[in-house]
Amino acid sequence: MNDTQTDNAGVLPIADMICFSVYSAGHAFNRVYKPLLDRLGVTYPQYLVLISLWDRDDQTVGALGKALMLESNTLTPLLKRLEGMGLVSRARDPQDERQVRVKLTEAGRALRGEADSITMCILEATGLPIEELRDLQAKIVRLRDHLNRAAA
Repeated sequence: MNDTQTDNAGVLPIADMICFSVYSAGHAFNRVYKPLLDRLGVTYPQYLVLISLWDRDDQTVGALGKALMLESNTLTPLLKRLEGMGLVSRARDPQDERQVRVKLTEAGRALRGEADSITMCILEATGLPIEELRDLQAKIVRLRDHLNRAAA
């Protein structure tokens, strides 16, 4: 070992760490998404909320949080911002006043048409065939689920 090296026994080089690979891939995805989402006027977390509502409109805040793996204190500001932009509306559930329901507005539904090309742009940017992407996504989900169980 020379003067510039430290004893890294048991520590992997950063390039060999799966956590860094996932972390840096996330940043790369964000760089590709940003100009596409800027055209829609939304951030990536706001886009995820919209995707969830495009798939199933009229959800409770709790159901959205569970689907997006976001805590209420993170999700609520996103929803307030989307509501301020006129893309969603929030209202107490008449059947259960403790619940707040989130619905797309007409503008929120219309934005879906503008967003349709984003998925194809992202798929093309990966440079990977769809079969490989599906396999990779399934492995990442499995990894995430194992890590969530380990952290519980």
